[in-house]
Amino acid sequence: MQPFITGEMSTFLFDSIVFGPVKSRRLGVSLGINLLPLNRKVCNFNCIYCECGWTPEATPGNTSFLLPSRTEVYIALENKLAEMKIKGLAPDVITFAGNGEPTLHPEFPGIIDDSIELRNRYFPEAGIAVLSNSTRISIPEIREALLKTDQNILKLDSAFDFTVRIHNQPSVNVKVRELIADLQKFRGRLIIQTLFLRGSYKGNMIDNTTPEEIEAWLKTLDLIRPEEVMIYTISRDTPAGEDLKKVPLADLNRIAGQVRRLGIKTQVSD
Repeated sequence: MQPFITGEMSTFLFDSIVFGPVKSRRLGVSLGINLLPLNRKVCNFNCIYCECGWTPEATPGNTSFLLPSRTEVYIALENKLAEMKIKGLAPDVITFAGNGEPTLHPEFPGIIDDSIELRNRYFPEAGIAVLSNSTRISIPEIREALLKTDQNILKLDSAFDFTVRIHNQPSVNVKVRELIADLQKFRGRLIIQTLFLRGSYKGNMIDNTTPEEIEAWLKTLDLIRPEEVMIYTISRDTPAGEDLKKVPLADLNRIAGQVRRLGIKTQVSD
């Protein structure tokens, strides 16, 4: 896989349906699946820290960024798994990520079923993970598909609507109170992923590690009771530029300690 450089700093897009395997900070040896166009990011978030760059506005009538079909995804994944089997290379996890929000694909539930079938045939010990921004978990079919995966990883960067609007810039109406209720429906069968950062963006100071932010976020985690929390910070260039800063590992570990005191497993990546 050769990343397609967007021209906005060194953010990039994935140029194939199946990419890797790559060494993931959080998941180990990960074989990636991109359900989105190969030349364009498609997402209902426009996160200021996204490694794929800014989310472009939709262009009516533009067919240059068609989604891959369920059949195309099946063939691409089967070919790659067969190749890895021959070479004796086993993935730790098959990860749905790529150029935006994977659950936006209209055939997402069926693709999850296909991937489970192929995983069981080629590498039954591998997990299946989905990295999602949580915006579509109110849809029963999406929620049911996510519950079939081994690692259902859902984003929650803040317990405050104002912070979510700045960090994630959703194009859909996201209310944290409603999001919490939807996350609770998983009854603990989920992993919460939170990116911490500091800096400024368009005149707004950014810091979701303040005492107020962390207190509210911890209360939210206590309500959701996920099986695990993944804590990390930016590691590559961001579309918002140099005004965004990494949170030091010591601070991430301090936050992780507070989560562990709730009795929730926590993983830290810097």
